[in-house]
Formats: sequence, structure tokens, C-alpha cells
Amino acid sequence: MLSRLGALLQEAVGAREPSIDLLEAFVEHWKGITQYYIESTDEDTPAKKTDIPWRLKQMLDILVYEERQQAAGEAGPCLEYLLQHKILETLCTLGKAEYPPGMRQQVFQFFSKVLAQVQHPLLHYLSVHRPVQKLLRLGGTVPGSLTEKEEVQFTTVLCSKIQQDPALLTYILEGKKTVARKKVSREPPALPGDMASIEDKDPPPSTTSDTVPCGAGVLTTQLPADTEEPDGGIGENNLITSLIGLCKSKKGRVALKAQENLLLLVSVASQAAATYLVQSSPCCPAIVEHLCQLYQSMPTFLDPADIATLEGISWRLPSAPSDEASFPGKEALAAFLGWFDYCDHIIMEAHTVVADALAKAVAEKLFVGILQPQLLHVSEQSLLTATALLTALLRQLRSPALLQEAVTFLLGMEQQPAALEDPCTLCVHLIRHCDHLSDEISIATLRLFEELLQKPHEQIVRSLILCHLEGRLYVVRGAPEPESYEDTLDLEEDPYFTDGLDAGFQPSSKPTPAPATNLDGKTAVTEIVNSFLCLVPEEAKTSAFLEETGYDTYVHDAYGLFQECSSRVAPWGWPQALTPLDPHEPERPFFEGHFFRMLFDRMSRILEQPYSLNLQVTSVLSRLALFPHPLIHEYLLDPYINLAPGCRSLFSVLVRVIGDLMQRIQRVPQFPGKLLLVRKQLMGQVPGEQ
Repeated sequence: MLSRLGALLQEAVGAREPSIDLLEAFVEHWKGITQYYIESTDEDTPAKKTDIPWRLKQMLDILVYEERQQAAGEAGPCLEYLLQHKILETLCTLGKAEYPPGMRQQVFQFFSKVLAQVQHPLLHYLSVHRPVQKLLRLGGTVPGSLTEKEEVQFTTVLCSKIQQDPALLTYILEGKKTVARKKVSREPPALPGDMASIEDKDPPPSTTSDTVPCGAGVLTTQLPADTEEPDGGIGENNLITSLIGLCKSKKGRVALKAQENLLLLVSVASQAAATYLVQSSPCCPAIVEHLCQLYQSMPTFLDPADIATLEGISWRLPSAPSDEASFPGKEALAAFLGWFDYCDHIIMEAHTVVADALAKAVAEKLFVGILQPQLLHVSEQSLLTATALLTALLRQLRSPALLQEAVTFLLGMEQQPAALEDPCTLCVHLIRHCDHLSDEISIATLRLFEELLQKPHEQIVRSLILCHLEGRLYVVRGAPEPESYEDTLDLEEDPYFTDGLDAGFQPSSKPTPAPATNLDGKTAVTEIVNSFLCLVPEEAKTSAFLEETGYDTYVHDAYGLFQECSSRVAPWGWPQALTPLDPHEPERPFFEGHFFRMLFDRMSRILEQPYSLNLQVTSVLSRLALFPHPLIHEYLLDPYINLAPGCRSLFSVLVRVIGDLMQRIQRVPQFPGKLLLVRKQLMGQVPGEQ
């Protein structure tokens, strides 16, 4: 029988007038498949060892060949037969039954090839749309499915069709509602009279039901009730749920392809489709739910140093680098960071409606729902891990919408100057963590703020710094503008600086009095630099005795960072010069803000703190100094400002630190030599004490 049908197909393909012969061959192959279920009694033979794959291949070839012979946009008799007789519906039922074994795989392959190779638009037809929805329900739900490869190929074809015609996205996602609405207009026309005679003469057993003869009995496979009729509900958003399920696959290529397909869908979505994705689909909740599940699968404690080793994990390459040292939870951490990077990438590429909704979902479920309780937890391990992970997330974050949500989460909505008696917001808590009893927590939180300061969002600088400096309340009213270092500060009148100071230990020579302002009113940079350099006494300087790259290299690196920062803040339209003070404005109390207060407190204790902590404090201050805003430059860097009573600046804090240092130097015999030895040990030039 197989040889006779093969010869019949060859004659049909080679005929000049192929319509009737092709249809007969097509019907014959379909009847051959249904005949297998009538005659076969072997339930163990896999589908690939039967003639079913071959017959499906012949049916596909006939459909493709027939379409080439038709005028553009016209459906041939074989395609009309496929649609009228619900062949795809029946195949979907056979795939669900998984009889013979492996039939589901064959069905996925046939659907994919028909949709990909037949150019006639098929997804608008009810008799195609229904089985496509049913087939999507069969896959993407159980991780590790044997048909994952075929499932992702099937969804790839669907996404490709949607990319060609974005209007299809809404149609496919809307499921039963659209199908019911479009049923009348989308059904193919009735078959011609000569075709109808063939249909009436020998209709296949799949014409009216999902019941297929099998062996001596009947194999009846009922799909779930909600998928039986179009007006009964086809199951909405199956493409989305299927793709998200495949994204969780342990097979890297399958997961990557599914992620690319999902990204394609949300990026081509129209306004209507994007709105539907957000309001009526599980798209955003499912993506964020998986993100939270990955977070919860990590160990409760991770070393911040281990977290830092996975910097730069990408969703396209989510596996942890094999050359890095292993640690408990490494793969779970890599999976979480990779999926977060994927969420960030979706938000960057998706339609604005989807991007905003997904960003808000991440903020609500991950930031507020999971991270915030851990950031406020009394457990130091929980607090340390959450802070380090949040820093890693900020480092990866690129999308403006998610950055806005992160900034709102960390700093709040208000941009007004804070007061000492303000309620303890999350931001205030985090700033207090920078001055924590645990040096590890202090360093980790300072790193968090340093990372935050590098993000391109003006609210960060405004909330932490600028809102407290506006109005220049730190400058005494009614005093003339400073002109030189000599006019504003006499170190010898500072009790903190001179207590116990004798002629043997003097600070480096004072700068020569000179005009300290340029034509634009800014203090000369050379004056400022010299003022800070001259604070450190000669006895405490060791750089000249060490093999270091030196000051010039530092200045070169700092200039590069300054240019980068200036480029980042250029769109914000910051002023170039200070606003002149109104001498008649009454003085008001000045509060530098919780952030500056914490940094100045830390700087005032720099002689008692660990070296690593001091490095992190000065690193944050260096980041602040890069911002090209006149208020920041004046308050943070200008030693010549006339501070209002009770106010302090970085320079005034350092003056007191140096005063304390000078007293300590006098109490330590041979201090310069010992200091040099300690620095060499820190640099590894000499072995330390055992």
C-alpha cells in the first residue's frame, strides 16, 4: 500500500493540472494516518518507527507545492481540506494522548513546519487558532519535558509570524474572546462542488469529533472542558505562559531561545497589545515571580566578596565563569543575576506600557517585598547579604524605568531638605548603616551609595546632597566674599589644631597669600589643591620614599573620571556659577543632611578606623567631588568659604583631624620611620610581623 501511495504522490506532483490528484494524495495520506489507529494494537512502538512521520512529511510537501501553483492569496483545495476537516485539531488531540509514544513530538514538528512553510496566513482561521492554543497548553508547563526542543521551535515560528504581522499578537493573546468574535468572518469558504463530492464520498473519521479509532476499540481523548469550544474559553495567553515556562528550562539553548522569543513579543507589541499584556496577561507577574523564586533559592548568607566575583553576568551567558573560585550558592547567584539582567533588558526594549509595568512589579515584589525587610533586619548576616546583592543589582541596572523605581525605593519621592527629627525612612536607615558597629556592614553600605552615585539620575544627587545646599545657608550672611586662605582661616587660632603643637612639628608651609577667585567667582583650583596638600605635616608624608606611581597618575585618573561624570550630568542643565547671596536675607539654621553628616563623622574618626573603611569613605567623597555643580564644589572643596556658626565643611573636619594627628605624632618616638614601615607592609614591599 505504501508503494502505491508513493507512486500516486509522484504522479500528483508531476502533473500539469495537479488540483484533483494532489487532493486525492493528501486525503490518502491522512486516511493512512487514521488507519494506523484502526489497525494497530502495539502500544509500545514509538511514533518515529511508524509511517506517521513520513505521511505527515508528504502532506506538508503537498501543501507547499500546491501553494506555489496558486495565485497569490488563494487557498488551494488541500489547504481548504485541512482547514474544513479540522486535521490540526485532531493531530493536537493525538499529541495530547501521546499515542503512539513520541506522537506529541511529531505534532509539534508538523505544526511548526506548516506555519513556517505555508505562506498563506493561517493563524486567523479558527480551525488553526484553536489547535495552536491547545498545543501551547501541552508544552511549557513542566520543566524538563522531552519535547522542549520542539516546543521552543513551535513558539519561535509563532513569534516570527507575529513579528511579520504585529496585529497577530493581540489576536493570539486574546484567545477565546477574539476567536468567538471573528468566527464567522474568519472561516474559510465552502469547498467547491467537485471537492465536496470527495468529502461526502469518504470523509475522514476526524471530521466531527476528537474521537479516533484505535485497534479493536476506540481511543477517545478529551481535551479539558474549557478548550472544547471557542465560546467556552480557549485558555488565554498560552503563548506567554508557554514561553515563560520554557525560559526556566535547564537546557541552555532552549531557555535562551525562549527568552529571545519573549523579548521579541514585548518589543513588537502595539499600544493595544502592550495594554493587553499588562492588564490581562500573566506576563509581568510571571517574569517577576521567577525572579523572586531565584532570589529565594540562594543561600541566606553570601560573602560580599563572592558576590563581587560574578560582576557582569549577562542573561545571554547566565552561567557562572568556570575560572572563578567556587563557593556555596554560586550557580544560584549566577541564575538570579542573569534573570535580573534579562528583566532589565526587557524593560529597555519593551513597549513603554510593558516596561513601566514590569519595572513597578520588580520594585514591588523584589525591592519592597523581599529586599527591604532584609535591609531593616536585625541579623547582621541578612543585612550584609542584602546590601551586597542590592549593590550588584544597581551595578547591572541600565534601563531608565527600573532605575527610577530603584531610586524611589532607596531615596523616596521627596526631594526636600531633611531634618534631624525626620522619620526613619529606608534611606535614613541605610545612611546609618554606613556608620554601623560592624565595619563590614559599613563598608558594604558605603559601596551601595558609591554605586548609586554613579547612576545617571539627577534625583540621587539632589536628594542626598543638593537639596540641603540650596540657599547656601552654610555661608555666614553679611560677610564679604573670601579672597584668600589667609582671610578666612588661621590655623593657629584653632584649639583642635594647636593643642600640644610645638615648633618641632609644623604643618607644611602655608600657601602664599594670593587672589583666590577667578573672574567667574570660583576659587582658583591651585589654591584649593595647595590648601588641602598643606594640611598634612611633613612628618606624616611617606609617598616620596615609596615606589609609587605618584600624584601625577592620580590626577590623570581623576581627570578621566571627572570627564565621564561631566558627560553623564550634562543633560541635567546644572548652573555654571553660584547664585549671589542676599545680604538682607535672615539667617536660618543649616543642616548638611544625613549623608554629609555621616561622611563628616566618619572622616573625623579616620585615625581610629580600619584602613579599608577609610578607603571606602574617601572613595565616596571622591565621587561627590566629581560632580560639576558649583554648590558641591563650594561646600565640599573650597577652604575659603566663611562658614556660618555651627557649620562644618570637609576642610574644617580635616583641620581637626590633623590637629589630633599632630598630638599623636609627638607621643610616638621615631614616628616617620615607623609610619613608612607600616605603609610598606600594607603595600607588600616588606613582610609583616608574624
